[in-house]
Amino acid sequence: PGRSIQLPLAEVDAGLVLAGTPDPFTPATVEKKAALRHFQPHAVLISGNAERPARRALNEAALQPDEPMHTLAPAVTAIARDEAARLVSQQRTVELGWDEFNRAWWAVVRRIVLGDHAREDAQLTDLLGTLRQAGNWAYLRPRRRRQRQRFLAEIAAHVRQAEPGSLAAELAAAARNAPGDVDPAGQAPHWLFAFDAAGMATARTLALLARHPEQARAAHEEAVGTDDAAPRLLPYLRACVLESVRLWPTTPALLRETVRDTRWGPRGTSMLLYTPYFHRDSETLPFADTFAPHIWLDGTAASHPGLVPFSAGAAECPGRNVVLLATSTLLAALVAEHDVELVGKPDIDHERPLPATLDNFSIRLRFRARDTGRTSQPST
Repeated sequence: PGRSIQLPLAEVDAGLVLAGTPDPFTPATVEKKAALRHFQPHAVLISGNAERPARRALNEAALQPDEPMHTLAPAVTAIARDEAARLVSQQRTVELGWDEFNRAWWAVVRRIVLGDHAREDAQLTDLLGTLRQAGNWAYLRPRRRRQRQRFLAEIAAHVRQAEPGSLAAELAAAARNAPGDVDPAGQAPHWLFAFDAAGMATARTLALLARHPEQARAAHEEAVGTDDAAPRLLPYLRACVLESVRLWPTTPALLRETVRDTRWGPRGTSMLLYTPYFHRDSETLPFADTFAPHIWLDGTAASHPGLVPFSAGAAECPGRNVVLLATSTLLAALVAEHDVELVGKPDIDHERPLPATLDNFSIRLRFRARDTGRTSQPST
């Protein structure tokens, strides 16, 4: 009541809205601020136009969005390969459900963001989950102030520790030259929050590869390297992850709000870009319901402004390349020496259109070791 919501249906308009961030289309919408303040009150995504430039600059300094290979690539690679080895190296055949995979993924995330000392700190990310559940109710539920205060205090302690080789250390270093109101530690909750969706995308990518033999062969060929310890760009596996997010967006609704009167309506008008509509538009995308990683490599995806797995414009995810580095490296470690099978549902068949949704919680995967003469071992 009292709110006007515009729903663009042409991808050219979607592109204009995203390119017009933060003025006249701010990402700090009423609904988004109400939801995210439950656990990240000072994050750049919900910062006003006065605070946003300095906080965005801090995020970019730490996350290096324009660099395909972050300076922490050796550390990220080692972490992803280590956790992959813990998952699948102990037996020739290993079957994993979502819970096992997700525990391993959160270990990867905590180590990358906060440092190796946080590997076992599941209580921290469980607390984040509790606060996020409250955030789902936005302004319809009171904030859990005591739990939020404890969560933010623990995050701040990790950032102060600034373990070398972690994003927390990069954040602490970038903050030394930043203005005093940027709240460096207040940016890290969103990194943890966003990394959660990357785990879902990774599991779905494995499910896709398990049922698409041609793409699985290409992924395996790229994954097999001469030096497992060295960071690698892995463009095909990155494309597979991007394609997973195109098919099943982890952020179905991109929200913006006008900060002044526009042709869309008066100041305060909400803009809702429904990403599944653009990502699966069969009228403009001949590959709409197929697994087509090549579109991210040959320029096809770039020609469609409605394909936005990491959003777009000035509010595009600054951690996109760190996420793609972590996910592609984990995938490479898993498929280099194992064949992947999808056990039971969900129903994916490379000869039929892919389903409109995919429940990552129901995914169950079987990894069978290939006869390569090599065996990965987790680090101690």
